[in-house]
Amino acid sequence: MRMTYADEEIETVGQPNGTPVRWWRRPWIVPLAFLIVVFGTFSLPPYLSLDPSRSRVPAPSDFPLHYPLLVLHVICGSIALGCVVFQIWPWFRNHHRTAHRRIGRTYVLAGVLPGGLAGLVLAATTPFGPVIKVSSVMMALLWLGITLTGFVMARRGRFVEHRRWMIRSFTLTCSIILNRFVAVAVFLVLQPQQNTTFAGNETWFVQVTAGITGWLSWTVALLLAEWWLERRPYPADRDTPRLVSVSAVANLKQQSAATKAQPGGTGRYYSRLCKQGVGVRVPLAPPCDVSGHR
Repeated sequence: MRMTYADEEIETVGQPNGTPVRWWRRPWIVPLAFLIVVFGTFSLPPYLSLDPSRSRVPAPSDFPLHYPLLVLHVICGSIALGCVVFQIWPWFRNHHRTAHRRIGRTYVLAGVLPGGLAGLVLAATTPFGPVIKVSSVMMALLWLGITLTGFVMARRGRFVEHRRWMIRSFTLTCSIILNRFVAVAVFLVLQPQQNTTFAGNETWFVQVTAGITGWLSWTVALLLAEWWLERRPYPADRDTPRLVSVSAVANLKQQSAATKAQPGGTGRYYSRLCKQGVGVRVPLAPPCDVSGHR
């Protein structure tokens, strides 16, 4: 099998674990896409109208830019969410590399970067108290820093590290969906205590509920992602075809023919390469990164 990668012709030398992984064998793709569509359908329309009266977040009276920044944050966050499914889907990444790079640029430059900067300002001016303020500021900084680190790793051609950082970024992006489920659970637990623990003070109740929800949603999600990454140090490698350039394959075959009589020579190595899919990528030119640069 031959395909184009980084402007050079390459040949697939077997699949990891011996067989290709079909796209439909990713049981999390459809539920994730469904959740993102439902979340976007519920969250986005009120802000597309550009009507401040439909905002779900009360605007501070002394900060007139709150609503424009909120609209920017919601729209850019929705763009980032829409990109996540395609970027984290191994089958799409392996079969549509050009689209992967373009969607990656969109995710960073039109999604996380403007959305995160707007979110950082909104977090610092939130009307829901100091606990959620600290949580939201920390999350915004981590979201921006982790995403930009992943982007830089791709530009430097360090794609395994790039994927690990972007898994963290995607986790923070999707934590807003987890936030809604956590909010319901926290409300149900604390609501019976409103007249006792909170002495009937609705402001205290709202601030505590928002604070617990904010902290739990993104920290739990990020901890789970870290556990998964440490459990499988290089998760992306399992799904990435082992590729070598065509000229490198030809060279290996020539070396194999010349040394196959020697124990442990290149001949045996190339045989293992084809049988097990444990390949070596020898590019004729530096691979393109997500920004399209070499």
